[in-house]
Amino acid sequence: MALAEVSELKSPVKTWVPSKKQLLIGGKWVDAKNGKTFDVENPATGDIVAQVADGKKEDIDAAVKAARKAFESGPWKDMSASERGKLVWKIGDAILKYGDELAELESLDNGKPLAVARAADVALSADIFHYMAGWATKIKGDTFEISTDHFYTPGQKYFSYTLKEPVGVVGQIIPWNFPLLMAAWKLAPVLATGNTVVLKPAEQTPLSALRLAEIIQEVGLPDGVLNVVTGDGEGAGAPLAAHDGVDKVAFTGSTEVGKMIVQAAAGNLKKVTLELGGKSPNVVYKDVADIKATAAGAASAIFFNHGQCCCAGSRLYIEKPIFDDVVSEVSNIAKGMKVAPGLTSPDMGPLVSKEQFEKVQGYIKSGLDDGAKCAVGGGTVGDKGYFVEPTVLTNTNDKMKVIKEEIFGPVVAAEPFDDHEEIMSRSNNSDYGLAAAVWTSDVQKAIRTAEAFRAGTVWVNCYNIFDAALPFGGYKQSGWGREMGSEILEAYTQVKSVVIAK
Repeated sequence: MALAEVSELKSPVKTWVPSKKQLLIGGKWVDAKNGKTFDVENPATGDIVAQVADGKKEDIDAAVKAARKAFESGPWKDMSASERGKLVWKIGDAILKYGDELAELESLDNGKPLAVARAADVALSADIFHYMAGWATKIKGDTFEISTDHFYTPGQKYFSYTLKEPVGVVGQIIPWNFPLLMAAWKLAPVLATGNTVVLKPAEQTPLSALRLAEIIQEVGLPDGVLNVVTGDGEGAGAPLAAHDGVDKVAFTGSTEVGKMIVQAAAGNLKKVTLELGGKSPNVVYKDVADIKATAAGAASAIFFNHGQCCCAGSRLYIEKPIFDDVVSEVSNIAKGMKVAPGLTSPDMGPLVSKEQFEKVQGYIKSGLDDGAKCAVGGGTVGDKGYFVEPTVLTNTNDKMKVIKEEIFGPVVAAEPFDDHEEIMSRSNNSDYGLAAAVWTSDVQKAIRTAEAFRAGTVWVNCYNIFDAALPFGGYKQSGWGREMGSEILEAYTQVKSVVIAK
Protein backbone atom coordinates (compact mmCIF):
# COMPACT_ATOMS: atom_id res chain seq x y z
CA MET A 1 0.00 0.00 0.00
CA ALA A 2 1.87 3.05 -1.23
CA LEU A 3 1.12 6.56 -0.01
CA ALA A 4 -0.92 7.21 -3.14
CA GLU A 5 -3.03 4.14 -2.43
CA VAL A 6 -4.15 4.97 1.11
CA SER A 7 -7.62 5.55 -0.33
CA GLU A 8 -8.01 1.77 -0.12
CA LEU A 9 -8.45 2.19 3.62
CA LYS A 10 -11.80 2.80 5.21
CA SER A 11 -12.93 6.32 6.04
CA PRO A 12 -11.86 8.33 8.04
CA VAL A 13 -8.39 6.78 8.20
CA LYS A 14 -7.89 7.21 4.46
CA THR A 15 -8.15 10.99 4.82
CA TRP A 16 -6.17 11.22 8.06
CA VAL A 17 -3.10 9.15 7.19
CA PRO A 18 -1.75 10.99 4.10
CA SER A 19 -1.52 14.42 5.71
CA LYS A 20 1.75 15.43 7.35
CA LYS A 21 1.66 14.85 11.08
CA GLN A 22 2.89 17.55 13.43
CA LEU A 23 4.01 17.76 17.06
CA LEU A 24 1.58 18.59 19.85
CA ILE A 25 3.13 21.27 22.09
CA GLY A 26 1.21 23.49 24.47
CA GLY A 27 -2.13 22.55 22.93
CA LYS A 28 -1.08 23.45 19.36
CA TRP A 29 -0.05 21.26 16.45
CA VAL A 30 3.25 22.57 15.12
CA ASP A 31 6.04 21.55 12.75
CA ALA A 32 9.40 20.50 14.13
CA LYS A 33 11.57 23.55 14.55
CA ASN A 34 14.00 22.23 11.94
CA GLY A 35 11.12 21.78 9.49
CA LYS A 36 12.10 18.16 8.83
CA THR A 37 9.95 15.03 8.70
CA PHE A 38 10.57 11.31 8.58
CA ASP A 39 8.72 8.56 6.74
CA VAL A 40 6.37 6.04 8.33
CA GLU A 41 6.01 2.79 6.44
CA ASN A 42 3.58 -0.07 6.18
CA PRO A 43 5.57 -3.13 7.32
CA ALA A 44 3.41 -5.39 5.16
CA THR A 45 4.78 -3.76 2.01
CA GLY A 46 7.61 -1.43 2.95
CA ASP A 47 5.72 1.43 1.29
CA ILE A 48 5.46 4.90 2.84
CA VAL A 49 2.07 5.81 4.31
CA ALA A 50 2.77 9.08 6.14
CA GLN A 51 5.32 11.75 6.99
CA VAL A 52 5.75 12.76 10.61
CA ALA A 53 7.55 15.72 12.18
CA ASP A 54 11.12 14.87 13.13
CA GLY A 55 11.37 16.34 16.63
CA LYS A 56 14.76 17.16 18.16
CA LYS A 57 16.15 18.68 21.37
CA GLU A 58 14.72 22.15 20.69
CA ASP A 59 11.25 20.64 20.31
CA ILE A 60 11.70 18.66 23.53
CA ASP A 61 12.70 21.92 25.24
CA ALA A 62 9.51 23.61 24.04
CA ALA A 63 7.34 20.66 25.08
CA VAL A 64 8.88 20.45 28.56
CA LYS A 65 8.38 24.20 29.00
CA ALA A 66 4.71 23.85 28.00
CA ALA A 67 4.26 20.93 30.38
CA ARG A 68 5.86 22.88 33.23
CA LYS A 69 3.58 25.85 32.63
CA ALA A 70 0.50 23.61 32.62
CA PHE A 71 1.63 21.90 35.81
CA GLU A 72 2.32 25.06 37.79
CA SER A 73 -0.55 27.26 36.64
CA GLY A 74 -3.88 27.14 34.87
CA PRO A 75 -6.93 24.91 34.99
CA TRP A 76 -5.12 21.58 35.39
CA LYS A 77 -3.44 22.62 38.63
CA ASP A 78 -6.73 23.83 40.10
CA MET A 79 -8.87 20.93 38.86
CA SER A 80 -10.38 18.79 41.61
CA ALA A 81 -9.58 15.10 41.80
CA SER A 82 -13.16 14.30 40.90
CA GLU A 83 -13.04 16.49 37.79
CA ARG A 84 -9.73 14.97 36.78
CA GLY A 85 -11.11 11.46 37.22
CA LYS A 86 -14.13 12.23 35.07
CA LEU A 87 -11.88 13.55 32.32
CA VAL A 88 -9.73 10.43 32.40
CA TRP A 89 -12.88 8.28 32.21
CA LYS A 90 -14.04 10.23 29.15
CA ILE A 91 -10.78 9.44 27.41
CA GLY A 92 -11.55 5.74 27.86
CA ASP A 93 -15.00 6.28 26.39
CA ALA A 94 -13.53 8.18 23.44
CA ILE A 95 -11.09 5.35 22.69
CA LEU A 96 -14.03 2.98 22.39
CA LYS A 97 -15.90 5.51 20.23
CA TYR A 98 -13.01 5.68 17.78
CA GLY A 99 -12.03 2.04 18.30
CA ASP A 100 -12.36 0.88 14.70
CA GLU A 101 -10.27 3.78 13.43
CA LEU A 102 -7.57 3.27 16.07
CA ALA A 103 -7.42 -0.46 15.36
CA GLU A 104 -6.99 0.15 11.65
CA LEU A 105 -4.21 2.67 12.27
CA GLU A 106 -2.48 0.20 14.58
CA SER A 107 -2.70 -2.60 12.04
CA LEU A 108 -1.45 -0.37 9.22
CA ASP A 109 1.45 1.09 11.20
CA ASN A 110 2.54 -1.87 13.32
CA GLY A 111 1.45 -4.81 11.14
CA LYS A 112 -0.59 -6.65 13.77
CA PRO A 113 -3.85 -8.37 12.75
CA LEU A 114 -6.76 -5.95 12.61
CA ALA A 115 -9.03 -8.19 14.68
CA VAL A 116 -6.38 -8.46 17.41
CA ALA A 117 -5.85 -4.70 17.44
CA ARG A 118 -9.58 -4.14 17.96
CA ALA A 119 -10.17 -6.89 20.53
CA ALA A 120 -6.97 -6.48 22.56
CA ASP A 121 -5.12 -3.21 21.98
CA VAL A 122 -8.14 -0.91 21.78
CA ALA A 123 -10.17 -2.65 24.47
CA LEU A 124 -7.31 -2.77 26.98
CA SER A 125 -6.39 0.85 26.22
CA ALA A 126 -9.89 2.02 27.09
CA ASP A 127 -9.91 -0.19 30.16
CA ILE A 128 -6.76 1.31 31.69
CA PHE A 129 -8.22 4.83 31.43
CA HIS A 130 -11.49 3.69 33.01
CA TYR A 131 -9.59 1.90 35.79
CA MET A 132 -7.25 4.79 36.55
CA ALA A 133 -10.11 7.29 36.54
CA GLY A 134 -11.36 5.70 39.74
CA TRP A 135 -8.02 6.19 41.47
CA ALA A 136 -8.00 9.95 40.96
CA THR A 137 -10.19 10.48 44.05
CA LYS A 138 -8.47 7.82 46.16
CA ILE A 139 -4.92 9.15 46.33
CA LYS A 140 -4.52 9.99 49.99
CA GLY A 141 -2.02 10.43 52.80
CA ASP A 142 -2.08 9.45 56.48
CA THR A 143 -2.16 11.10 59.86
CA PHE A 144 0.33 10.37 62.65
CA GLU A 145 0.66 11.01 66.33
CA ILE A 146 4.15 12.21 67.14
CA SER A 147 5.10 10.46 70.33
CA THR A 148 8.62 11.87 70.77
CA ASP A 149 8.94 14.53 73.51
CA HIS A 150 11.52 16.83 71.92
CA PHE A 151 14.08 18.14 74.40
CA TYR A 152 13.87 21.67 73.05
CA THR A 153 10.05 21.84 73.22
CA PRO A 154 9.05 19.75 76.24
CA GLY A 155 5.32 19.21 76.53
CA GLN A 156 4.57 20.57 73.05
CA LYS A 157 1.94 18.63 71.10
CA TYR A 158 1.92 18.20 67.33
CA PHE A 159 -0.45 17.24 64.57
CA SER A 160 1.23 15.54 61.61
CA TYR A 161 0.07 14.17 58.30
CA THR A 162 1.34 13.21 54.87
CA LEU A 163 0.27 14.37 51.42
CA LYS A 164 0.68 12.48 48.17
CA GLU A 165 1.37 14.98 45.43
CA PRO A 166 2.08 14.62 41.71
CA VAL A 167 5.73 14.34 40.72
CA GLY A 168 5.50 17.14 38.14
CA VAL A 169 6.59 16.97 34.50
CA VAL A 170 6.95 13.41 33.26
CA GLY A 171 8.79 12.24 30.16
CA GLN A 172 7.39 9.04 28.72
CA ILE A 173 9.02 6.98 25.98
CA ILE A 174 7.01 4.10 24.50
CA PRO A 175 7.88 1.19 22.18
CA TRP A 176 6.61 0.03 18.80
CA ASN A 177 5.16 -3.38 19.66
CA PHE A 178 1.92 -2.10 21.27
CA PRO A 179 1.94 1.61 20.31
CA LEU A 180 -1.60 2.51 21.39
CA LEU A 181 -1.70 0.29 24.45
CA MET A 182 1.68 1.44 25.73
CA ALA A 183 0.60 5.06 25.31
CA ALA A 184 -2.51 4.25 27.35
CA TRP A 185 -0.54 2.40 30.04
CA LYS A 186 1.66 5.46 30.42
CA LEU A 187 -0.85 8.29 30.06
CA ALA A 188 -3.75 7.02 32.17
CA PRO A 189 -1.92 6.97 35.54
CA VAL A 190 0.08 10.14 34.84
CA LEU A 191 -3.14 12.06 34.19
CA ALA A 192 -5.07 10.48 37.05
CA THR A 193 -2.38 11.60 39.50
CA GLY A 194 -2.32 15.19 38.23
CA ASN A 195 1.02 15.29 36.43
CA THR A 196 1.77 16.75 33.01
CA VAL A 197 3.59 14.82 30.30
CA VAL A 198 5.79 14.85 27.24
CA LEU A 199 5.19 11.62 25.29
CA LYS A 200 7.74 10.32 22.76
CA PRO A 201 6.27 7.51 20.62
CA ALA A 202 8.49 5.02 18.81
CA GLU A 203 9.58 6.41 15.46
CA GLN A 204 8.47 3.18 13.74
CA THR A 205 4.87 3.48 14.94
CA PRO A 206 3.80 7.04 15.81
CA LEU A 207 0.39 7.17 14.14
CA SER A 208 -1.97 5.77 16.79
CA ALA A 209 -0.33 7.87 19.54
CA LEU A 210 -0.82 11.02 17.45
CA ARG A 211 -4.45 10.15 16.75
CA LEU A 212 -4.97 9.40 20.46
CA ALA A 213 -3.59 12.86 21.29
CA GLU A 214 -6.15 14.42 18.94
CA ILE A 215 -8.90 12.42 20.60
CA ILE A 216 -7.73 13.49 24.07
CA GLN A 217 -7.77 17.11 22.93
CA GLU A 218 -11.34 16.61 21.76
CA VAL A 219 -12.28 15.31 25.21
CA GLY A 220 -11.09 18.61 26.71
CA LEU A 221 -7.71 18.08 28.37
CA PRO A 222 -6.23 21.54 29.12
CA ASP A 223 -3.47 22.79 26.84
CA GLY A 224 0.04 21.71 27.74
CA VAL A 225 -0.97 18.80 29.96
CA LEU A 226 -0.21 16.35 27.15
CA ASN A 227 2.56 17.10 24.67
CA VAL A 228 3.67 14.68 21.96
CA VAL A 229 7.05 14.89 20.25
CA THR A 230 7.77 12.37 17.51
CA GLY A 231 11.33 11.55 16.49
CA ASP A 232 14.01 8.94 16.92
CA GLY A 233 15.68 7.85 20.11
CA GLU A 234 18.86 9.80 19.65
CA GLY A 235 17.23 13.04 18.49
CA ALA A 236 14.18 13.17 20.79
CA GLY A 237 14.27 10.32 23.30
CA ALA A 238 17.74 11.00 24.70
CA PRO A 239 17.12 14.76 25.21
CA LEU A 240 13.85 13.95 26.96
CA ALA A 241 15.47 11.46 29.33
CA ALA A 242 18.28 13.87 30.15
CA HIS A 243 16.21 17.06 30.41
CA ASP A 244 16.65 18.92 33.71
CA GLY A 245 13.07 20.19 33.44
CA VAL A 246 11.70 16.64 33.62
CA ASP A 247 10.97 15.29 37.11
CA LYS A 248 10.48 11.66 36.12
CA VAL A 249 11.04 9.50 33.07
CA ALA A 250 9.11 6.32 32.29
CA PHE A 251 10.42 4.02 29.59
CA THR A 252 9.25 0.80 27.98
CA GLY A 253 11.64 -0.89 25.58
CA SER A 254 14.85 -2.87 25.43
CA THR A 255 17.11 -3.46 28.41
CA GLU A 256 20.02 -2.00 26.48
CA VAL A 257 18.23 1.33 25.97
CA GLY A 258 16.86 1.19 29.51
CA LYS A 259 20.41 1.33 30.86
CA MET A 260 21.05 4.39 28.70
CA ILE A 261 17.90 6.01 30.13
CA VAL A 262 19.23 5.50 33.66
CA GLN A 263 22.51 7.18 32.77
CA ALA A 264 20.73 10.08 31.08
CA ALA A 265 18.44 10.58 34.08
CA ALA A 266 21.34 10.91 36.51
CA GLY A 267 21.91 14.58 35.73
CA ASN A 268 19.10 15.86 37.94
CA LEU A 269 18.42 12.52 39.69
CA LYS A 270 14.94 12.32 38.19
CA LYS A 271 12.75 9.40 39.17
CA VAL A 272 12.86 6.47 36.74
CA THR A 273 10.63 3.50 35.97
CA LEU A 274 11.60 0.93 33.36
CA GLU A 275 9.64 -1.91 31.75
CA LEU A 276 12.29 -3.77 29.77
CA GLY A 277 13.09 -7.00 27.99
CA GLY A 278 12.43 -10.61 28.79
CA LYS A 279 13.27 -14.18 27.91
CA SER A 280 10.36 -15.88 29.58
CA PRO A 281 10.39 -19.59 30.47
CA ASN A 282 7.24 -21.59 29.70
CA VAL A 283 7.35 -24.84 31.67
CA VAL A 284 5.18 -27.83 30.70
CA TYR A 285 5.00 -30.78 33.10
CA LYS A 286 4.10 -34.28 31.94
CA ASP A 287 0.92 -34.32 34.04
CA VAL A 288 -0.95 -31.69 31.98
CA ALA A 289 -4.59 -32.56 31.55
CA ASP A 290 -4.76 -31.86 27.82
CA ILE A 291 -1.66 -31.81 25.60
CA LYS A 292 -3.46 -30.17 22.67
CA ALA A 293 -4.79 -27.33 24.83
CA THR A 294 -1.39 -26.86 26.46
CA ALA A 295 0.33 -26.76 23.07
CA ALA A 296 -2.18 -24.17 21.88
CA GLY A 297 -1.33 -22.06 24.92
CA ALA A 298 2.40 -22.47 24.32
CA ALA A 299 1.98 -21.46 20.66
CA SER A 300 -0.01 -18.39 21.62
CA ALA A 301 2.64 -17.48 24.19
CA ILE A 302 5.24 -17.02 21.45
CA PHE A 303 3.32 -16.25 18.26
CA PHE A 304 0.94 -13.62 19.67
CA ASN A 305 1.86 -10.21 18.25
CA HIS A 306 4.40 -12.02 16.03
CA GLY A 307 6.55 -12.76 19.08
CA GLN A 308 7.14 -9.02 19.50
CA CYS A 309 6.22 -9.14 23.19
CA CYS A 310 8.60 -8.45 26.04
CA CYS A 311 6.93 -11.29 27.96
CA ALA A 312 6.79 -13.78 25.06
CA GLY A 313 7.18 -17.41 26.12
CA SER A 314 10.31 -17.89 24.03
CA ARG A 315 11.92 -20.65 26.13
CA LEU A 316 9.61 -23.69 26.03
CA TYR A 317 10.69 -26.32 28.55
CA ILE A 318 8.83 -29.64 28.30
CA GLU A 319 9.15 -32.63 30.60
CA LYS A 320 10.78 -35.47 28.62
CA PRO A 321 7.93 -38.03 28.48
CA ILE A 322 5.72 -35.60 26.51
CA PHE A 323 8.41 -33.54 24.75
CA ASP A 324 7.88 -34.95 21.26
CA ASP A 325 4.09 -34.75 21.53
CA VAL A 326 4.06 -31.10 22.61
CA VAL A 327 6.64 -30.05 20.01
CA SER A 328 4.63 -31.81 17.31
CA GLU A 329 1.42 -30.05 18.35
CA VAL A 330 3.04 -26.61 18.55
CA SER A 331 4.69 -27.20 15.16
CA ASN A 332 1.38 -28.20 13.58
CA ILE A 333 -0.20 -25.00 14.90
CA ALA A 334 2.67 -22.98 13.44
CA LYS A 335 2.33 -24.72 10.06
CA GLY A 336 -1.36 -23.85 9.93
CA MET A 337 -1.01 -20.16 10.76
CA LYS A 338 -1.97 -17.67 8.06
CA VAL A 339 0.78 -15.07 7.70
CA ALA A 340 -0.40 -11.99 5.78
CA PRO A 341 -0.85 -8.19 6.00
CA GLY A 342 -2.45 -7.17 9.29
CA LEU A 343 -5.39 -5.40 7.63
CA THR A 344 -6.57 -8.78 6.31
CA SER A 345 -6.81 -10.07 9.91
CA PRO A 346 -4.47 -13.06 9.54
CA ASP A 347 -3.13 -15.20 12.38
CA MET A 348 0.17 -13.32 12.19
CA GLY A 349 1.27 -10.20 10.35
CA PRO A 350 4.69 -8.81 9.45
CA LEU A 351 7.42 -7.76 11.83
CA VAL A 352 7.47 -4.03 12.45
CA SER A 353 10.48 -3.01 10.34
CA LYS A 354 13.29 -4.11 8.08
CA GLU A 355 15.68 -3.78 11.01
CA GLN A 356 13.63 -6.16 13.16
CA PHE A 357 13.11 -8.52 10.21
CA GLU A 358 16.86 -8.82 9.69
CA LYS A 359 17.52 -9.14 13.42
CA VAL A 360 15.14 -12.09 13.78
CA GLN A 361 16.56 -13.78 10.69
CA GLY A 362 20.01 -13.33 12.17
CA TYR A 363 19.00 -15.09 15.39
CA ILE A 364 17.50 -18.01 13.47
CA LYS A 365 20.72 -18.38 11.48
CA SER A 366 22.76 -18.16 14.68
CA GLY A 367 20.73 -20.95 16.23
CA LEU A 368 21.09 -23.19 13.19
CA ASP A 369 24.83 -22.47 12.96
CA ASP A 370 25.16 -23.50 16.62
CA GLY A 371 23.44 -26.83 15.96
CA ALA A 372 19.76 -26.13 16.49
CA LYS A 373 17.18 -27.71 14.20
CA CYS A 374 13.97 -26.24 12.79
CA ALA A 375 10.96 -28.37 13.64
CA VAL A 376 8.99 -25.88 11.56
CA GLY A 377 9.55 -22.47 9.96
CA GLY A 378 12.88 -20.71 9.84
CA GLY A 379 12.21 -18.88 6.60
CA THR A 380 10.43 -15.79 5.32
CA VAL A 381 7.08 -15.30 3.60
CA GLY A 382 6.50 -13.45 0.32
CA ASP A 383 8.73 -11.15 -1.68
CA LYS A 384 7.82 -7.86 -0.01
CA GLY A 385 7.14 -6.73 3.52
CA TYR A 386 8.74 -8.10 6.69
CA PHE A 387 7.18 -11.52 7.15
CA VAL A 388 8.96 -14.29 9.08
CA GLU A 389 7.55 -17.79 9.42
CA PRO A 390 6.49 -18.92 12.90
CA THR A 391 9.50 -20.97 13.93
CA VAL A 392 10.08 -23.82 16.41
CA LEU A 393 13.71 -24.67 17.19
CA THR A 394 14.84 -27.89 18.86
CA ASN A 395 18.25 -29.35 19.75
CA THR A 396 19.19 -26.10 21.47
CA ASN A 397 21.13 -25.67 24.70
CA ASP A 398 21.35 -23.01 27.39
CA LYS A 399 24.61 -21.58 26.01
CA MET A 400 23.12 -20.56 22.64
CA LYS A 401 22.21 -16.95 21.82
CA VAL A 402 18.68 -18.07 20.93
CA ILE A 403 18.25 -19.20 24.54
CA LYS A 404 20.12 -16.40 26.30
CA GLU A 405 19.11 -13.31 24.29
CA GLU A 406 15.78 -11.69 23.53
CA ILE A 407 14.85 -12.35 19.88
CA PHE A 408 11.59 -10.38 19.82
CA GLY A 409 10.13 -12.40 16.99
CA PRO A 410 8.05 -15.55 16.34
CA VAL A 411 10.82 -17.95 17.35
CA VAL A 412 10.54 -20.44 20.22
CA ALA A 413 13.24 -22.83 21.43
CA ALA A 414 11.90 -26.10 22.86
CA GLU A 415 14.04 -28.07 25.30
CA PRO A 416 13.31 -31.18 27.41
CA PHE A 417 13.86 -31.45 31.17
CA ASP A 418 13.82 -34.19 33.80
CA ASP A 419 12.59 -32.79 37.12
CA HIS A 420 11.40 -29.73 39.05
CA GLU A 421 14.74 -28.79 40.60
CA GLU A 422 16.53 -28.92 37.26
CA ILE A 423 13.99 -26.81 35.41
CA MET A 424 13.74 -24.14 38.09
CA SER A 425 17.51 -23.69 37.98
CA ARG A 426 17.46 -23.44 34.19
CA SER A 427 14.40 -21.19 34.09
CA ASN A 428 15.93 -18.68 36.47
CA ASN A 429 19.36 -18.78 34.82
CA SER A 430 18.69 -15.60 32.86
CA ASP A 431 19.44 -11.91 33.08
CA TYR A 432 15.71 -11.33 32.69
CA GLY A 433 12.75 -11.88 34.97
CA LEU A 434 9.66 -10.39 33.38
CA ALA A 435 7.25 -13.32 33.10
CA ALA A 436 6.97 -17.10 33.29
CA ALA A 437 4.35 -19.80 32.99
CA VAL A 438 3.71 -23.32 34.20
CA TRP A 439 1.33 -25.95 32.83
CA THR A 440 0.29 -28.77 35.16
CA SER A 441 -2.78 -30.46 36.63
CA ASP A 442 -1.11 -30.63 40.06
CA VAL A 443 -2.12 -27.59 42.13
CA GLN A 444 0.68 -28.00 44.65
CA LYS A 445 3.25 -28.26 41.86
CA ALA A 446 1.79 -25.15 40.22
CA ILE A 447 2.09 -23.17 43.46
CA ARG A 448 5.59 -24.45 44.18
CA THR A 449 6.74 -23.59 40.66
CA ALA A 450 5.12 -20.16 40.67
CA GLU A 451 6.89 -19.33 43.92
CA ALA A 452 10.24 -20.54 42.56
CA PHE A 453 10.15 -18.41 39.42
CA ARG A 454 12.17 -15.17 39.64
CA ALA A 455 9.69 -13.21 37.54
CA GLY A 456 7.24 -10.36 37.95
CA THR A 457 4.27 -12.20 36.43
CA VAL A 458 3.53 -15.93 36.51
CA TRP A 459 0.73 -17.57 34.57
CA VAL A 460 -0.60 -21.01 35.50
CA ASN A 461 -2.28 -23.02 32.71
CA CYS A 462 -2.67 -19.80 30.69
CA TYR A 463 -0.57 -17.07 29.11
CA ASN A 464 -0.77 -13.36 28.26
CA ILE A 465 -3.65 -12.64 30.63
CA PHE A 466 -3.62 -8.95 31.58
CA ASP A 467 -5.89 -6.67 33.56
CA ALA A 468 -5.69 -2.99 34.47
CA ALA A 469 -5.73 -3.97 38.17
CA LEU A 470 -2.79 -6.39 37.82
CA PRO A 471 0.68 -4.85 38.21
CA PHE A 472 3.09 -5.72 35.42
CA GLY A 473 6.87 -5.47 35.52
CA GLY A 474 10.01 -7.46 36.03
CA TYR A 475 12.75 -8.76 38.24
CA LYS A 476 16.47 -8.38 37.48
CA GLN A 477 17.25 -6.69 34.15
CA SER A 478 13.61 -6.69 33.11
CA GLY A 479 13.14 -3.34 34.78
CA TRP A 480 12.32 -1.12 37.72
CA GLY A 481 8.82 -0.62 39.09
CA ARG A 482 5.45 -1.77 37.82
CA GLU A 483 2.88 -0.70 35.26
CA MET A 484 -0.85 -0.83 36.01
CA GLY A 485 -2.58 -1.69 39.27
CA SER A 486 -2.41 0.52 42.33
CA GLU A 487 1.39 0.10 42.36
CA ILE A 488 1.80 2.46 39.39
CA LEU A 489 0.42 5.34 41.49
CA GLU A 490 3.60 5.29 43.56
CA ALA A 491 5.62 5.99 40.42
CA TYR A 492 3.77 9.23 39.70
CA THR A 493 3.34 10.62 43.22
CA GLN A 494 5.68 11.79 45.96
CA VAL A 495 5.12 12.03 49.71
CA LYS A 496 5.26 15.22 51.72
CA SER A 497 5.26 15.13 55.54
CA VAL A 498 3.65 18.05 57.39
CA VAL A 499 4.08 18.71 61.14
CA ILE A 500 1.96 21.36 62.90
CA ALA A 501 2.53 22.54 66.44
CA LYS A 502 -0.73 22.62 68.41
